[in-house]
This record gives sequence, structure tokens and C-alpha cells, in this order.
Amino acid sequence: MSDSETPAIPRHVGYIVDGNRRWAKKHGLPTYEGHLAGYNALKDVAVATLEAGAEFMSAYIFSTENWTRSADEVKRLMGLTLKILTSDIPIFNTYNVRLRIIGSREGVDPKIVKAMVNAEEATAGNTGGTLALCFNYGGHQEITDAVKKIVASGAKEDEVTTQLIADNLYLPDVPPIDVIVRTSGEMRISNFMLWRAAYSEFIFLDQMWPDMTKDDVTAIMKEYSRRGRRFGK
Repeated sequence: MSDSETPAIPRHVGYIVDGNRRWAKKHGLPTYEGHLAGYNALKDVAVATLEAGAEFMSAYIFSTENWTRSADEVKRLMGLTLKILTSDIPIFNTYNVRLRIIGSREGVDPKIVKAMVNAEEATAGNTGGTLALCFNYGGHQEITDAVKKIVASGAKEDEVTTQLIADNLYLPDVPPIDVIVRTSGEMRISNFMLWRAAYSEFIFLDQMWPDMTKDDVTAIMKEYSRRGRRFGK
């Protein structure tokens, strides 16, 4: 990109939130303190990402596999999730951010499901960007559920297209991801947004998620603007 060109801004930035527990261990703190620090970083990163020009930000906050963690850890994570969905709504409204939840609601505490519905309704009119939280989410499960919906609709074989599958994903109006960012030095996708990640750029960062700041978001945007996306051409 030449100096005269306008920097490319990703429409959708996806974050694989990783490293909360290792951050806590590194600092000699209980696991919960790592998740709490990660929760605080999530809000800062979301505001910075959307203010930088992205229309959508998604964050992988709780996967379908995370239920296998200890009962105490899961309980505390549910508490932080409820905090995002309830007491943090004024923050989203202040920054004009729309909140959406992507994932299966099967097996989720009805209290949390109700909070999801209320949070989405309370922020539905906001136009400053969308934060899509991936909760009880798995990429395989999303595609499986999309196929089930298509089969249930009675669609014939020759009617099944990539567009039809995309139209039956969770929140089909959330677009493909332009760049996926993973923290903590791990270099894998971990079942995150498999369909929407088909042509994503990837950025892997060494720091743990709780250490993420607005400056990191600025660096991510600059790095993305240097990438040449060809979509197989």
C-alpha cells in the first residue's frame, strides 16, 4: 500500500480470547482473576475495534467444549457473562454498540437466555457497530445446525448452495471475518467461526488476552492494511 492509498479497514474482526488462566498463573492469582481481567479487556478492545472503523467484532468467550472445565470455573464464567448481558448494557448504549449473541442456546441456564434476549433488544437500535459474543459456540455445531434447518425445510439437493448454508447459520447477517486475532501465542483456530473464516487473514499475538489494549488494536489495524487479500484469485 502506497502512502497515498487509504488504509484498508476490516469490516469484521474476530478475536479468539485466549490466555486468561495463564495470565492469572503468571501473576500468582486465582483463575477467576484472570477471567475478570479478560472481561475488562474485552470491553476496551471492543470499543477500540469498532471506533477504528470495523462494523463488526466477534469474540469467542465460551465454547461448547468449555463446559468440561471445573464446575466452579464454569459458574464464575456464567457470572461474568451475566454481568456483560445486564449491568454492562449502559456501557454498550453509551458507545452506541449493538450486542448480539452467536451460539446454541440448548442447555444454557434460562436466566442467561433471558438476559441474552433482553440485551439484544436493549441495544438493537445502536448503530456504532456490532459486538457479536460467541457463547456456547462451536463452528462444527453451527454448520450442523444449519444443515438440520435446511433438511427440515424440505430443500431438494439441487437447491443446496453455499449461500443457502450461509443463510441458515446463527445470525446470518453477521458477515465473513476479514481478520482473526488469537492471543497467548497459540496458533490454531479452535473451532471458531469455521464457515466465516474461509478467507480470513490471521494474526497471532504472544501476549495474553488480559494484556490487550487499544494500542494493540491500532497495531492490528495497521497490520491488516498491509495484507494483500486475493480470495484465491
